[in-house]
Parts: sequence; structure tokens; C-alpha cells
Amino acid sequence: MDKFSKDLEVLMAKLISGTDSAGEEALRVLEQRLIDLREKNLLKINHSVLEMIVAKYLILDGYEVDLEHMIDSGLSCDVHARKGDGVLIVEVETGYVPPAHALDPLDYIRARIASKIARYSNHCHKFSLAAPPHYVMPVMPFFTHPPRDRSAKDAELVKHYCDMYYKSPPVSIDEIMNSRIHSVSIIDVENAALRDMAPDDYINLTVDWYL
Repeated sequence: MDKFSKDLEVLMAKLISGTDSAGEEALRVLEQRLIDLREKNLLKINHSVLEMIVAKYLILDGYEVDLEHMIDSGLSCDVHARKGDGVLIVEVETGYVPPAHALDPLDYIRARIASKIARYSNHCHKFSLAAPPHYVMPVMPFFTHPPRDRSAKDAELVKHYCDMYYKSPPVSIDEIMNSRIHSVSIIDVENAALRDMAPDDYINLTVDWYL
């Protein structure tokens, strides 16, 4: 058994504790999906661990959950959850910055966060970001405002950041104006626990980190 599988096994022992048989079965299906994708060298363990913790809490809340879900050609999401007719998408962030962006990490991350909200929230009823507590995400307040309260100037600023790094395809103004983030999840890996926050509360808590 490789380290990926070993680490996932240790995590699973925490996740299935206290869950019923149906919940454990759903988690085992997701575990196997991650192992299959890992065999194709498509996943990293730190990202997969975060996805599984998010998945557990959604399963306990009555959602049908899929990981690394294909939305359409060229676009897949980390966590896709369905309850009735409602779809929730959760994108997991680790804070990783590629070496090519060593001199512009904040701009790169801000653009990545903005582009994810703009792209993914247009494919679901609710969109959430999830990250460990040691990574402070620069979420733009623009995305917490209703579309009617957004200015074209602010939308252009968001598009400016997105266009710096994401041009294939570019994020459109319509996507930006109609997008919204509904929650932020803080993931405690050591305890396999999750805490949900309103986006405004998260931004207010972290605003002093970014000047």
C-alpha cells in the first residue's frame, strides 16, 4: 500500500467513526474513486483529504456526493453534492502557488479564487469554498453582494484579475455579474472536522491579512 492509500485509510477511520452504515458505504465509494484517480496520477493526498472531510459532512446532511465531478467538457469540480433538485459545488483550496508565480503569489491566488467563484457558481444553486485554517483565502467582497448592488467598475476589476491568468476560455462579465459565494468552510484535518461560515464573516475575519 502506497502512502496515498495509507493516509486515506487513517483518515477513513476518523470519518466513519459515528456514522451509520449508509454513511460509511457512501464514504467508501468516494474513497475508492480517489484511489482510482490516484492510480492515474491525477490527485495529491493533501487535496484529497480535504475533499473527503467535506464529503462526510455533506453526506451526513443528506446530500448525494461525488468527487472530481465532471460538469462539462474541460470543467470538473472538487465536490459535487445534490439534495433533491438543489446542487451544491464546493471547491477545495490548499493555498498552493506554482513556482512560475513565486513573485506574484497574491495576485495569482486572488485571480484563482475569483475565477472559481465566477465559473462554478453558475453551474449550481449554491457555491462554497473550503480551506484549512492555515490558509487565508483572499475572497473579494464583490461576490457576497447581490448582482443588483454590483457596479460595472467592480466587475471589470474582477475580470482584470481573472484575465491575468485564465484566458482559455476567459471568464465573461456575465459569469462574474451572476456569480456568488454562499459559504466558506474551514477544514480541521487533524480532527477531521469542518466549520461553516458566512462569506461576509470570513472576509471580515481575514481582511487585515491583505492590504
